[in-house]
This record gives sequence, C-alpha cells and structure tokens, in this order.
Amino acid sequence: MAGAAVPCEGSRESLRNNIMSVDQVGTIFAVAIGFAVAGLLATGYQLVMQRPASFNLLQHGPRPSTFAALPLLIFAAPFIIMRNTIRGRRIEQRGFGTVMMATIVAGCWSLMSGTVVVMALAACGFSAS
Repeated sequence: MAGAAVPCEGSRESLRNNIMSVDQVGTIFAVAIGFAVAGLLATGYQLVMQRPASFNLLQHGPRPSTFAALPLLIFAAPFIIMRNTIRGRRIEQRGFGTVMMATIVAGCWSLMSGTVVVMALAACGFSAS
C-alpha cells in the first residue's frame, strides 16, 4: 500500500504545534480591517469627488482643505500605495524589489491604521467576540 495517504507521526505533532496564538490572529485581523477601511475611504472619496484620492491633496499648502484631507489620507494610504504600485508595475514596468517594498510599507501602514480602528471600535462597545 504505497499510495496510502497516512501522515507520519512527526507531521501530526507539527500540526498540533502550529496553532496560531490570539495575538497573531489579532494582528491578521487588524491588517485586514486596515486594508478594508482604506479601500472603503478611498472608494468613497472617489465616488463623491469623481476623482481618485491621492497624496497630491497635501500639495496645496496650509489651507483648511489640506488639513481636512489629512485624516482621509492617513487611513486611506494603504489602498493608495497599493493602487499606485500596481499601476506603476503595469505602466512603468517597475521591478520586483520596488513592488515588494511598497507592499511591505502598505501592510505595515494597514496594521497601524487597522489597530487604531479596532481600538476605536472596542472603545465604542463593539468587540470581536
């Protein structure tokens, strides 16, 4: 019976030991929430303003509209970074290293903004459990 799919004893133990901790699940949840909120904000901005959100909103100098755009850009940045990265890869043929670095930056930014959103939801009484 050479074709039998019986896992060996070593793999059974490794499967038991590869359980994710609560902190790891919380981190993945925060990254996912961060990307979801970023996409929601950037798409909502594009729906209302009829143009995509970009970091160019900060280039108009110290005006009230610039300060109003700051919270939007803080939370929508992971989406904007990834959108620009994908477009840059298609149009400008950017290399793998550039795309990987931009993805890491967007992921870290999403983790931080997602953590803020999860903490704000928990403070409002919404919990994950």
